[in-house]
Amino acid sequence: MSAKLFQFLDVPRQPPRTVPVAVRVLGYGEIGGDFASPQASTQAERCIDCGNPYCEHACPVHNYIPNWLKLVQQGRIMEAATLMHETNPLPEICGRVCPQDRLCEGACTLEQTDFGSVTIGSIERWVTDEALRQGWRPDLSNVKETGHRVAVIGAGPAGLACADRLRRVGIAVDVYDRQREIGGLLTFGIPPFKLDKGVVRTRRDVLEGMGVRFLLNKEVGRDVEFGALLDEYDAIFIGTGAYTYVDAQLPGRELRGVHDALPFLIANTERLLRDEPASTFDFRDKHVVVLGGGDTGMDCNRTAIRLGAKSVTCIYRRDEASMPGSAREVSYSREEGVTFLFHRQPVAILDNGHGHVRGVRVVETHLVDDGNGRLKPQNVPGTETEIVADVIIQSFGFLPSPPDWLAAHGVELSAAGKIVTSANGKLPHQTSHPRIFAGGDNVRGADLVVRAVYDGREAAASIALTLAKETANSLVSR
Repeated sequence: MSAKLFQFLDVPRQPPRTVPVAVRVLGYGEIGGDFASPQASTQAERCIDCGNPYCEHACPVHNYIPNWLKLVQQGRIMEAATLMHETNPLPEICGRVCPQDRLCEGACTLEQTDFGSVTIGSIERWVTDEALRQGWRPDLSNVKETGHRVAVIGAGPAGLACADRLRRVGIAVDVYDRQREIGGLLTFGIPPFKLDKGVVRTRRDVLEGMGVRFLLNKEVGRDVEFGALLDEYDAIFIGTGAYTYVDAQLPGRELRGVHDALPFLIANTERLLRDEPASTFDFRDKHVVVLGGGDTGMDCNRTAIRLGAKSVTCIYRRDEASMPGSAREVSYSREEGVTFLFHRQPVAILDNGHGHVRGVRVVETHLVDDGNGRLKPQNVPGTETEIVADVIIQSFGFLPSPPDWLAAHGVELSAAGKIVTSANGKLPHQTSHPRIFAGGDNVRGADLVVRAVYDGREAAASIALTLAKETANSLVSR
């Protein structure tokens, strides 16, 4: 037992090998390799079972991390996958896209030493991939159908998590989405080198096997009336995300060659799914500048590299330590040839005289404490310079874009357009309309996939409780 407890002394932290840079930039395949079974077990044995699992506390869905690491050590892969799913309906996706360095692995007790954290994310990914390959599926044999029906609007991570949990308690689920595939930004926004789309298709197979019905290419408000859904279903969950990109109002943003991050990523993924050449985004021999330091900005950096850019420069107004994106994604960007310029604030996009971008004017910044928490960048007078660019991609963040039919049915919105939930004695994720629930980015603003998963999971619990109370009240009144 003691040998296992102190395995970290002899076994170094070793994530799976990544695809060599020279190979990975030639295509869009996932760059992360897989553990072999003995390696996953050995890495899991590095966990010291510290008794106060900071990793579990730091995880937004509070995964039972030490518990399933023990199962992996024992080779009990199917049981580990089942335990993972108790807290996380999408573990194979979170294992790929979560910023573990800022969450579970960043909080690992070993991370506070020279030994390095347990490779939690890579083990999570390997376990779920391997279990699904071996035929793992959730056991619903003891589930009793309630007769209730719920509509989920939006097949992104929040909607998928909600659908999974509703089916586990016997509630029928129809998921509506305007796209032709499930996943939302998992499919259309996150590039394939981070999340292979086959992974999302496998999750669809799992959910359909659980009885979830997907009604795709159906936009609520256009193809189906929201009021009709309220009449047909016992409750509705809204997980429509945040797709409105922040406009920094830079002069010159209307020039040819200027792209907004999300439409750029979606269009590139669409053409990859259609197996079309990169005619729209032919970046060969072009200098690309990405404005913004979040994970979406990193996705744009690495996509531009794969589109053949001569150079890619990422500009961020704060320092590297303040970047909101994953340190891992910043590292991958650097490995693939991206140059970072910190403490630079873009102030204007420059015209080449023919309506096309020729560069961006920036000013240096320094960080000041204005008493509101996070240090604020302040421009330094007299430090303006110009950076040459043939292409500029703006990645300043995203806002919810609530559809008109929400307010028309009494759903309260904040001044920023977020759906208000859990207010004035409401259940978690319940809106001002008692039969409408919401979660994910349309409630939080742009945030992590794993937090959207948490919202969908918890909203399902509130929906199930609401419907159970209605059933009980109906029986009492008879």
